[in-house]
Amino acid sequence: MGTIIWLIGLVCAIWCVLDIFKKNISTVGKLIAAIVVLLTSWIGILVYMLWAKDHLQEWFK
Repeated sequence: MGTIIWLIGLVCAIWCVLDIFKKNISTVGKLIAAIVVLLTSWIGILVYMLWAKDHLQEWFK
């Protein structure tokens, strides 16, 4: 069961990182956002999907 949850988290994290790299922001901003999402695991994924997704372009112009 733990392996399935881990795989789902990995897929979600990769999906978030790919979404971050599609944004029209600076490369440094993309790297910072991707590292934060990857390091914070499920919390980072949830925060990104629910709130930060729409605000990245404002933060990293």
